[in-house]
Amino acid sequence: MILTGPEIIESASDGRISISPFTREQVNPNSYNVCLGETLVTYTSDTIDAYLPNPTNATKMDSDGFVLQPDELYLGHTVEEVGSDVFVPLLFGRSSVGRLGLFVEITAPIGDIGFHGQWTLMLSPVRPLRVYPGMKIGQIMFFDTLGDIEPYSGKYQGAAGPQESQYWRDKLGQL
Repeated sequence: MILTGPEIIESASDGRISISPFTREQVNPNSYNVCLGETLVTYTSDTIDAYLPNPTNATKMDSDGFVLQPDELYLGHTVEEVGSDVFVPLLFGRSSVGRLGLFVEITAPIGDIGFHGQWTLMLSPVRPLRVYPGMKIGQIMFFDTLGDIEPYSGKYQGAAGPQESQYWRDKLGQL
């Protein structure tokens, strides 16, 4: 089951969902709008290596925004810290943003129960596109669960700002 807007409000009020900052105007009929934070991260190597930490460059946007370029992956983040110990959150790009040619969160929309923090956004434009800090970029839906809950306690817990891939850490655990 997907939570409705009124249930999202009630769950945010009683602590089953945490959204900070919470703005009532960002509640939709069955989702909550999240906004783009001010930091964008890009990988700087010509080749990204999944088994190694990769160098990155961080850009802080101002009110003039930033022009995203095609064929580049940008890691952004939500302004809001979002999480739940009860519901499964899923993040999707807003359709208005998709209609501008920006793909948001195509491969990793699911959040684990127990994760709390800012969400890293994978942003890929199909043509040059100016984005702005604070613009509504995505929406999070909350799904009810069935069965025992084992809360997330992984490497991205408590994320603040864009988080580059930590996949290489998984490889270290295999050695």
